[in-house]
Amino acid sequence: MTRLADHAAHVREGVLRTMATPARYLTVKAFCDLMGISRRTFQEWRAKQTAPKCLKLPNGELRISIAEYDRWVSRLEEAA
Repeated sequence: MTRLADHAAHVREGVLRTMATPARYLTVKAFCDLMGISRRTFQEWRAKQTAPKCLKLPNGELRISIAEYDRWVSRLEEAA
């Protein structure tokens, strides 16, 4: 694994451990915490279509699947 993947996996494990139940999805806040970015940066990435694909809940909130997050990080590594 690359340093980015190692870091992402380590941080993701920490975030998931703090959740009450195993999660299949990240909130936008959890994603931003994992990446060390602001919500505004996440919004800019979405506008540029460079953020991971999101699932929109009926209440309008966004979620990012753990699988999509992992694919997205892998694509970033390949492009680096």
